[in-house]
Amino acid sequence: MIEVENLSKRYGTKLAVDGLSFVVQPGIVTGFLGPNGAGKSTTMRMIAGLDQPTTGRVTVNGGDYRSAAAPMAELGVLLEAKAVHTGRSARNHLLALAQTNGISRRRVDEVIDIVGLQQVAGKRVGGFSLGMGQRLGVASALLGNPQTVLLDEPVNGLDPEGVLWMRTMLKDLAADGHTVFVSSHLMSEMAQTASRLVVVGRGKLIADTTVEEFIAQASHHAVTVRTPETTRLRELLLGPDVTITTAQPDVLQIEGLTAEHIGTVAWQHRVPIFELTVQQASLEEAFMTLTSDSVEYRSTDTTGSPTIAAVAA
Repeated sequence: MIEVENLSKRYGTKLAVDGLSFVVQPGIVTGFLGPNGAGKSTTMRMIAGLDQPTTGRVTVNGGDYRSAAAPMAELGVLLEAKAVHTGRSARNHLLALAQTNGISRRRVDEVIDIVGLQQVAGKRVGGFSLGMGQRLGVASALLGNPQTVLLDEPVNGLDPEGVLWMRTMLKDLAADGHTVFVSSHLMSEMAQTASRLVVVGRGKLIADTTVEEFIAQASHHAVTVRTPETTRLRELLLGPDVTITTAQPDVLQIEGLTAEHIGTVAWQHRVPIFELTVQQASLEEAFMTLTSDSVEYRSTDTTGSPTIAAVAA
């Protein structure tokens, strides 16, 4: 478990993190999202103990993991996959970490197998592709079989097979009772991997909720109905706080009623329904909507209108 309490970090006049409080629970994958400059990297560094908070505190598994007898068994961290000695082989890099943390050579072989680096374990890290470097970084994070895992952009540079492997591995770790906290700028991947989200903007907490609830906040709750009897169905459904528009001759867009209510009314009055679809924002659309006021860096499209330059970083 990760507990963040009133966490702030100031660099000179810049307040990078501003009073953050949230809890990352074991047993689920929690995604960490925010626009560029939101304070995600700074927050993750403070959780890892690499930066000292200006105010507030962080506990991992109930305390300061660095003072534990086996720190790597408490927290596994991937913040910068390139932070390795490029002249060492992948196996020797992991062996060096293992020997300084009382971890067996057998565990080194196990994590090499887990991340799929068996065929290149003897090669120098300096010649690794970005994806191979990410796999090695994950292997380092998993080396101590940690209770809590903190990963920053773990799918960066991975091919489709690697992305699927990462998604499955994170879910398996959570299913085994581990705490999994992962940042990513790939909204489609977070939608498939995370159950809960912590979203920040300009150093402040925007949301700490489930993926479903986060998306619901940005959705208009409209229902698309396709029927050959649009006029009759409209008359049956119109009422206070109900808005019905005609998208096509046989399609209605209805706001203010649930799909269940619409379907029940249609069935009771024998109105044929060929489509009944709840219109819901994607995670990316929800993120763009709910963090729009927190974006610091914007570009301009060809019409001169401002656009959000980056989804998350």
